[in-house]
Amino acid sequence: MTAVLNETSTVDTLAVSPIAGYIGAEVSGVSLLHELGPDVQSALRDALYKYKVLFFRDQKIGHAEQIRFTGYFGPVTPAHPLGYTVKSPEGFPEVLEVDSRIYAKRSGSKKYSYASFWHQDVTALINPPAMTVLRGELVPEVGGDTTWADLGAAYDNLPSSLQKFLEGLYAENRFGGRTPRWVNGSESESLTQDKLIVSEHPVVRVHPVTGQRLIYVNPGFTSRIVGVSPRQSDRILDLLFEEITDPAYTVRVRWTPDSMGIWDNRATIHQAPGDLDHLDVVRVLHRTTVEGDIPVGVDGQRSRSIHGSEFRAAPVS
Repeated sequence: MTAVLNETSTVDTLAVSPIAGYIGAEVSGVSLLHELGPDVQSALRDALYKYKVLFFRDQKIGHAEQIRFTGYFGPVTPAHPLGYTVKSPEGFPEVLEVDSRIYAKRSGSKKYSYASFWHQDVTALINPPAMTVLRGELVPEVGGDTTWADLGAAYDNLPSSLQKFLEGLYAENRFGGRTPRWVNGSESESLTQDKLIVSEHPVVRVHPVTGQRLIYVNPGFTSRIVGVSPRQSDRILDLLFEEITDPAYTVRVRWTPDSMGIWDNRATIHQAPGDLDHLDVVRVLHRTTVEGDIPVGVDGQRSRSIHGSEFRAAPVS
């Protein structure tokens, strides 16, 4: 769908079109080049809570406009809690560059994303990002799609007995998950040794806005279930990882030039593409994130920080 842009966007011009059964919608009738009014901002937030992933097309904007848009959903954080490991464009410390040329130079081989496995963004933190925004600048003509999955749908479709069992569990989250690794696939958790970040989150999280219950584990960061044996932990996680990546709960979106997506990082997991390594293409996107809250379980108990502190937006000067 091609978006029809309006310099003066209103709720009346805004159109939100679902693109999959459980999750995802495309938004048209809005121009992100211009500051949006409070009513349009509120409508977009409502749409994001409903569909969990929103996609915009034909938005010729830069870093400043992306940061402004991200701010409609909450305070904008620095690019990454391990800032020394990532690259931001000069003057925009909130932006993380997802650039295949940078990854290839660092790793010595083709790589098109810093995390090409199912994950939520940085759940090692005690307060992982609430929202993530990703804007396409250079995208291949074919391939390079991103897939998201709905953690609420995965929970809702479990039998009630299994739901109740999971609601009493906590899971450890750290960089590397169960298998030590880092963003380029060759470095290990050694990059976090000077700044260890580990948290224990409820396996079932309650969304702070919608109240929906969510399976809150992911293969990228979840390392073990707390309080059970390693064998039992692996079996529980294997079951949950299979459930949350069921194709029924997913949406796959193709990137086009000047497209942008935003997703609720509390309610979704996503997977970067793995179909480009044999192609001679460049893929450049720009990521921003919204400051998150500390997860709360069904019993009202909050996540526990084992190592590390909260990741907050920079103070406004």
